[in-house]
Amino acid sequence: MSGSGAVRSTAVRARVAARLLAVLGCVVTAKAQLTGVLDDCLCDIESIDDFNTFKIFPKIQKLQERDYFRYYKVNLKRPCPFWADDGHCSIKDCHVEPCPESKIPVGIKAGSSNKYSKAANNSKELEDCEQANKLGAVNSTLSNQSKEAFIDWARYDDSQDHFCELDDERSPDAQYVDLLLNPERYTGYKGPSAWRVWNSIYEENCFKPRSVYRPLNPLAPSRGGDDGESFYTWLEGLCLEKRVFYKLISGLHASINLHLCANYLLEETWGKPCWGPNVKEFTRRFDPVETKGEGPRRLKNLYFLYLIELRALSKVAPYFERSVVDLYTGNGHEDAESKALLLDIFRDTKSFHMHFDEKSMFAGDKKGAKSLKEEFRLHFKNISRIMDCVGCDKCRLWGKLQTQGLGTALKILFSEKEIQSLPENSPSKGFQLTRQEIVALVNAFGRLSTSIKELQNFKVLLQQTR
Repeated sequence: MSGSGAVRSTAVRARVAARLLAVLGCVVTAKAQLTGVLDDCLCDIESIDDFNTFKIFPKIQKLQERDYFRYYKVNLKRPCPFWADDGHCSIKDCHVEPCPESKIPVGIKAGSSNKYSKAANNSKELEDCEQANKLGAVNSTLSNQSKEAFIDWARYDDSQDHFCELDDERSPDAQYVDLLLNPERYTGYKGPSAWRVWNSIYEENCFKPRSVYRPLNPLAPSRGGDDGESFYTWLEGLCLEKRVFYKLISGLHASINLHLCANYLLEETWGKPCWGPNVKEFTRRFDPVETKGEGPRRLKNLYFLYLIELRALSKVAPYFERSVVDLYTGNGHEDAESKALLLDIFRDTKSFHMHFDEKSMFAGDKKGAKSLKEEFRLHFKNISRIMDCVGCDKCRLWGKLQTQGLGTALKILFSEKEIQSLPENSPSKGFQLTRQEIVALVNAFGRLSTSIKELQNFKVLLQQTR
């Protein structure tokens, strides 16, 4: 490249960096063309950044490293229920390494998905509990009445309405995965197969008529000078609940894109890959000019999703504060530390002063509200099924986990009365969480916390580019 060409290239990069910094600056400090207050809730982004950076992020990172939260059981071989399988991605970075049985803590693999209390150390009690609908081991100090309640709970959970299509953990295709050894990052999976998954999610499940096209949809027909304004005119005309639904999906999409930009394969020398932040990729996905204003909107939806899951954590705290909940792995000392750290995070979530108010949702006439809530649930459940159509195993793993985490958050937000009436020393028939839901909830929120932290890192990198 000639000297003048190099200068021009540097100048272009500097202009793009300045443009993105303006966006990140206003996302961070509530200045410039983006307002700092999120739509549909009274919270400014600067408060979220400070809260996440100094309180939540360090603790949630530690919690995700605990044995109870690092092992996730998933079936990556379920067929796509909506279209012919494209065949799995052959890129090596798409591969997921299942965890050998010998590595799984005994307390996790010995029991069922519903177990959350201490197991007895003798095999007699384990056998008794396995006969009780394979419920898992229960604390020997519980009364017979409480033990029967565990069995009732298992039956209840089998018939309970979920926001997600749950994997059958008893399937021979379901395997434990160590999430720390299979991190979410850019694998090279892209193009028509990936587009089709997101297109199906947005076009068929976000309450949208086919005549309205979302911005930057690579599968949409050319629309001339319409840069998405017709889409947002339509969106603003929706009721709050349907508008929230779209923002949750958009926020999840933005968060996943941020993870890929922040953990990108930069180079591979002598078979040793080097992963790190890719500013160019971040610019392509979020720059206001390159995305025709869509990038900043996506980032705001990320913050909105963070608030929703943060609210769910604060609401579910009473469930875990009960003495009957132990986050059981078989290691008493670690279990106690894990629960103490989780309760510490709950205290922080409760201290946040600008929560999303979910009471404003489904607040119309009872019949209409119930119908809309059910429609909301079924749409989200359908999205969880679409995750079985993702062709890259690693992308499928993290897509399923984060979708289940969000589905669990929604389940919590719509179960406030049941959570408030939980008995202290036995399971409740009104509200339960499986271990899978707990693991997904914590790790999904951990991913959002990481996304917001990575935004701050990209701001620093962009300043260095100018």
